[in-house]
This record gives sequence, structure tokens and C-alpha cells, in this order.
Amino acid sequence: MRNRKLKYAAGILLACGLCLGSLTGCGSGNAFGTKIVLTTGFDRDEIFRIETSTCSLPEIMVYLTNIQNRYESVYGTEIWATNVDGVTLEQNVKDIALAQIARIKTMNLMAERYEVELDGEEKAQVKNAAAAYYDSLNDAEIKKMGISKKTISDLYTEFALAEKVYQYTIKDINPEISDDEARTITVEHILIKTYALDGTGKKVEYTEEAKQDAYRQASEALRLARDGEDFDELIRRYSEDDKSTYSFGKGEMDAAFETAAFNLGKDEISDVVETEFGYHIIKCLNTFDRDETDANKIKIVDQRRAEAFGQEYDAYVETLTRNLNENLWDSVGFIHDENVKTMDFFEVYTEYFG
Repeated sequence: MRNRKLKYAAGILLACGLCLGSLTGCGSGNAFGTKIVLTTGFDRDEIFRIETSTCSLPEIMVYLTNIQNRYESVYGTEIWATNVDGVTLEQNVKDIALAQIARIKTMNLMAERYEVELDGEEKAQVKNAAAAYYDSLNDAEIKKMGISKKTISDLYTEFALAEKVYQYTIKDINPEISDDEARTITVEHILIKTYALDGTGKKVEYTEEAKQDAYRQASEALRLARDGEDFDELIRRYSEDDKSTYSFGKGEMDAAFETAAFNLGKDEISDVVETEFGYHIIKCLNTFDRDETDANKIKIVDQRRAEAFGQEYDAYVETLTRNLNENLWDSVGFIHDENVKTMDFFEVYTEYFG
């Protein structure tokens, strides 16, 4: 239902904590959107170089190993057989991890430009976080990832500095958000689907005949609702959505669904509304939720700040020289060793920096 187009792998990366705090979504692109590929002139373990900033093989292995083990702890090793648009999930995860670590490195270059530095307390937090994570590792994990305590300390320093430069950049961006712009409503609905899922989970649209039958069911449910039949009972009888109630603001739902819902008064029922999911009958439960609207104002402000930073970030990236050691990068893969189970790298950072 919601207008979210995130790729599956990206969603797991968020769950793993790779996009930390306000860094989520910073910039519309990444440091290798228009990459310059060189395979000579690199140090032995150097994955990429952005101006004076470099990424080493051990650094990228910390990212990949923790993400890999988080996947496997939930879905098992068979998850790597999954393909997304013809690309293996492993390659998808690799590419997203590369983009994210390149983004962090780029934001650290921005910190130099703005003369943003960590203070003594923040450096102490980095030291404590690095010690906590490194001390949780066994010998096999340290050896296979090729890391030292300094590797972890450097990564956590970059995370903290990237967050600090983000906050520095957006500190004067405080847009006024009106109640109308942030208004959040609550509706319940009946959904009659116009598609099915095949054995692979792929969406298969109904035939015209089946679609007409679905419309007849929706029209029947609408007639009964307007005749005064209990709407909750109609939901139980007709709806094919696992969820019956939605609270949302503008821009969060399918456009047709949202337009119909926002035009309803309290307890009013819509006509049959068609979306890519099927036919809906919507009943408005609440035209204005004060608490949800106030919460949505905060979310909109955060979005505006992220958009403003993203524009600045993207413009800055275009000024940089980016070099990828493609031969080494192509050789990088997951570690398959029963003794390598670490998955708390991002969580440990969050425990210390919130």
C-alpha cells in the first residue's frame, strides 16, 4: 500500500544499522555514480580512493561480514540464491555497502572542508565503542576480516564525524510546517485485489474477466456499507488486505487512494477507488490526529533537512576524483566459516552514539 520502492537488500541494510541516524538517505547518489576506474597505482589492499581518502579491504570486510551474518541469522544461507533483477543478492549487498562506505568517506572530506572535528568526549566514545566491538571478536573473525582495533576505531571515527558534519550542515534549516501540510488522517478500508502472486512471489495481473468480477464484489461491498451494514463486518467478509486501518499523511500512500481519503469527512465512505493493488472502499475514521500530525511535522522537517543536505552533498561529489580498484573489488566475497558469526558492528556503534 505505501508508496515505498526500496529494494529488498537496502531494507536489510537499514535493519543492520548501516545507514546510521540522520545519515540515511543523504545525497541522491553515491561517490561512484560516475566512477573513474583505475586498476594500477593502488596499495595492495586498497579498494578505492576518493581524493585523499581511501578504503581498505579490511574496512569493507567489516561491513560485508556483519551484513552477511545478519541476513543469515534471519533467513539462513539459502538467501544468497536469491536474484534481484538478474543480480545476485550478494552482489546487490556488495554494491550497496560500497556506496555507503564511499558516502561516509566523502562526508569526512566535507568535514575537513568545514573544519568540523570530534571533541574529546566524542573521541572517548569512539575508543570505548571500538574496544567493545573488537573485544567481542574471536581469533578467526579477526584473521578472516584482516582487521585490527585501529580498523574499527577508524570506522567508528568516520561514522561519528559524518553524523557531525551532517548536523553542522543542516543546523540553520528549520522550515515551518503547517497543520494542513502535516495533517495525518486515519481510515479503514476494504480491498478487493486485482492481481495474484505466482510461485516466485511475482505479481500477476488478473484477466479482464476476473477484474470485472473483483469490481462487482467491491460495488456490492460499497452498497452494503452505504445501506448501513457494519463496516468492520464487511472488512472481515470482503477485504483481502492483511491490514484494515491506516494512519498517514500526504505523500505516503498511492495517489488515488490518498486523494479519495483526504476528501472524506469523518465517518464518510468513498466510492470504489482503483489503485495498482485493486479496488478499495475507504471509510474515514479521523480527519485530523493531533499527536500524529505533530509527529509528522518532525518527520517532514527531517526530510527537508536531508533533501537540503543531499543537494549540497551531490554538488560536492561532482568536484571529486573517484578511483575504484576494480580488480580487487571484483575479487571480494563473503566469508563462509562457521567460526565467523559477528553481526553487531553497527549496533555497538549505535549503543555508544545513539
